[in-house]
Amino acid sequence: MKLKAVLTVSAIYMAVLALGFMLAPQAIGIGAVPAAASAALIAYLRVFGSTFAGIALMNWMARDAEPSTARNAIVMANIVGFGLAAALDIWGLFSGARQLALVFAVIHLLVTVAFIAAGWARQTTATANAESV
Repeated sequence: MKLKAVLTVSAIYMAVLALGFMLAPQAIGIGAVPAAASAALIAYLRVFGSTFAGIALMNWMARDAEPSTARNAIVMANIVGFGLAAALDIWGLFSGARQLALVFAVIHLLVTVAFIAAGWARQTTATANAESV
């Protein structure tokens, strides 16, 4: 998979999560957020939306970036972020999380693997190009 495609898909996914957490935290947290959630809990959940929006924008802007240390850092951060999200989803499933966590675990694991594969392919290509000079 091409790095541009992975960055684009992850940017769109994160933007959807951002909007969901900011505008409809109870709907996006169905099964986890109580119907009578406190205003403090709703405000707390909305804060996550801002972080997701920032990651979405970073990935969107990086999708056409040339190979660089900064782009490598973005790929590595996505691997760590999505990988930890998958691990936490799985942990949640074993400790009583809603069953929908399985869907997110699979999504987060697939995105992690896609970033690893795309990042590895780009790194291999960059190394090969540097060696041929």
